[in-house]
Amino acid sequence: MDNRLIGITLLGSTGSIGTQTLDIVRRFPDRIKVVGLSALNSTDLLTSQIEEFKPKFFNCSNLSSQLKNGMIGESKYCSYEDMVTDKEVDLVVTATVGDVALLPTVYALKAGKNVALANKESIVMAGEMLMKIASDNNAKLLPVDSEPNAIWQCLRGENKSLFKLFITASGGAMRGMSDEEKKKITPELALKHPTWTMGPKITIDSATLMNKAFEVIEAKWLFDVAWEQIEVVIHPQSIIHSMVEFDDGSVKAQISPPDMKLPIQYALLYPDRIFNPDLVRFNPVQTGSLTFEPVDVNQYPCFSLGLDYGSRLGTLPAVLCGADEMAVESFLNGSINFSDIPIVIKGALEAHTSLSAKTPEDYLKAAAWGRNKIKEIINIK
Repeated sequence: MDNRLIGITLLGSTGSIGTQTLDIVRRFPDRIKVVGLSALNSTDLLTSQIEEFKPKFFNCSNLSSQLKNGMIGESKYCSYEDMVTDKEVDLVVTATVGDVALLPTVYALKAGKNVALANKESIVMAGEMLMKIASDNNAKLLPVDSEPNAIWQCLRGENKSLFKLFITASGGAMRGMSDEEKKKITPELALKHPTWTMGPKITIDSATLMNKAFEVIEAKWLFDVAWEQIEVVIHPQSIIHSMVEFDDGSVKAQISPPDMKLPIQYALLYPDRIFNPDLVRFNPVQTGSLTFEPVDVNQYPCFSLGLDYGSRLGTLPAVLCGADEMAVESFLNGSINFSDIPIVIKGALEAHTSLSAKTPEDYLKAAAWGRNKIKEIINIK
């Protein structure tokens, strides 16, 4: 076991993944040190986190101007680039939602820092570019999302005999509903995920199954497999998080109760597996039957839409991310119905002419174009 203190910068410390990451830090203070914390606008919670963990750096996008370049206790306000490239940082955890993690991820990888990736959008938008930057700088992208993290665990110690990846999906809060029922879905209902407790954006993406399209794209880049080697299956119990089939027909599965702290801890403390009394243990008798079924693409139009456009090169995957972000936000604020989400996203994608993307800024501009196109389609000022 490596007892070296691991220095982390945590981006998105006040969100669901961020707060659970800090729970792991609290459990292992002799193994993990917080070097930097950042948030978007939850200034009160961020301030309390800074007071507790006393990081070297902090950043908050919506901090009042008088605090910028100032101090909270002994913690100094600084740029994202400085936070993720500091010499004390070993690992950057991207727990933010949307494309805001792309530039910090690039900065970290170019500095040779490993990145624990809980942000799907970065790799969906620019997977090929990020994998090349990581390779060129001897850095690694470590998946935090439960499904790619499960694949990573199943591949541990294996050679290149991978045959197929099975990514599981709960089906989300809307599983089994008719098209007519979906027209009446409120944000409150859609946010009631049957097995996971997550932030609002990813919960809605789970209901539409856009998140599974994103995870297929993520797996393609992280594990260097062909598109046809990845299959998504509905698994309502959310106990098996992914499976890997090998050339000889053997299948490995990563099994655990639905708790994000396990994959977070695995990424933070890799390669060590350490007992944590806070984690719920798997009980096969109490769990009972585990079932699987194919994805009904007619019930989840966002799934096919995401795979179609997200698997293309150029700027279309970035437009997809931006359009999805704005469509979900529009549903949550009551501007569109749940059933309108795939319709407006498709409208934005069909209106875009894909361009070559060579820099992070190219991808960010495309994502912004997607957000703006959704606003135009649904007439948001």
